[in-house]
Amino acid sequence: MGLKDYWIKDQSLDSIGDKKIRWAEREMPVLRMIRERFSKEKPLKNIRIGACLHITKETAVLVKTLRDGGAEVYLCASNPLSTQDDVAAALVNEGFHVYGWRGMNQKEYYECIGHVLYSRPNVTIDDGADLVTSIHKIRYGIISSEIQHAISILGSVTGEEIVKNIMGGCEETTTGVYRLRSLSSQGKLLYPIIAVNDAASKSLFDNPVGTGQSALDGIIRATGTLIAGKDIVVAGYGRVGSGIAVKARGLGARVTIVEVDPINALRAAMEGFRVESMSTAAKHGDIFITATGNINVIRREHFQVMKDDAILANAGHFDVEICKKDLEEQSVRVETVTDCITTYVMKDGRRLHLLGEGRLVNLACAEGHPSAVMDMSFSLQALSSEYIVKNRGVLPVEVITVPREIDLTVAKLKLASMGLELEELTDEQKKYLESWHLGT
Repeated sequence: MGLKDYWIKDQSLDSIGDKKIRWAEREMPVLRMIRERFSKEKPLKNIRIGACLHITKETAVLVKTLRDGGAEVYLCASNPLSTQDDVAAALVNEGFHVYGWRGMNQKEYYECIGHVLYSRPNVTIDDGADLVTSIHKIRYGIISSEIQHAISILGSVTGEEIVKNIMGGCEETTTGVYRLRSLSSQGKLLYPIIAVNDAASKSLFDNPVGTGQSALDGIIRATGTLIAGKDIVVAGYGRVGSGIAVKARGLGARVTIVEVDPINALRAAMEGFRVESMSTAAKHGDIFITATGNINVIRREHFQVMKDDAILANAGHFDVEICKKDLEEQSVRVETVTDCITTYVMKDGRRLHLLGEGRLVNLACAEGHPSAVMDMSFSLQALSSEYIVKNRGVLPVEVITVPREIDLTVAKLKLASMGLELEELTDEQKKYLESWHLGT
């Protein structure tokens, strides 16, 4: 295939997508304020941004903000099932370079990444690090089958050419930060990356509050099941899993936590949740939700003891937490119930229902996080991109924390948009906090 200015499913959906984007903008006041400033100051003038993100109405508000700041944006999907095709169409209608649609296969997914890389971006924005790791694999000559699909688009463009143009990047999610820290620890990271995921105004809200609501929203939309009275097993009690557990309990579920980390497990127990191994929990759970970022968290021995009609959902970034290979090998028949439900019929007649092909349930079966939460996360992305451009050439080549002033700015703007106000320290209080003299 040749190079394309865009590659989406159906451009005729643009008017529907435009309405959705305008609805999201109403719920994203912080990003609107940043966009207003960007429009005047143009801090991203002549900058090419390559973004690999879920193509949603909220992402549309972000890329429009970046463009108003002067950037040319190339956007590809960060998940084969998360693209909202009407939003993609609306962005193309506004002149954006968009590559992605719902239901992409692996070849198409990486060819779309190749299109973004062909633009030779100056800043990368990633969700899961597929874009960044593709750059590194090409540069280091690690050519797997999926990377070969990306290379097929690049032609004569080399990894060295791509890297030399990049000032820095931003990473949106926990899984991506894990991958980038692995690269950094091995001394192989090629340019600075800001871990937007770890900012307080992201991790304390997007992860537990946003995913807590949207993961359950995806399960409910896909199945119509009643959460109240259900036995729900959550694998992982980190930022994401803890939020899901709290929201599920609030809807009337009995919640069990499966954890490998003793601190997280103890915290779950102290917060009133039952804590068990997956081998034990698999026997009684009605709904299973994985949120670990690890592989094969639910596998063969767990499927063997699950109840009939157990529901399996994943809230982690990649579709590896629920072992689909084991499900297929143990089943005698696979039925597609809806776009979001695949039923595996076991040899003994039990039926296990996998949601969204084991991909992110909140995006595969619903519309992802509420716009009001993404307002903070994407405001951090916009301001971090500006920070990279302002500090080009001086940032260390490592995974960097979001500057504290950016984190606080986003939090303060969000509070103001909600009509809330902060207390202010008196001069006496400031002096007290700065002094070591006063004691008992």
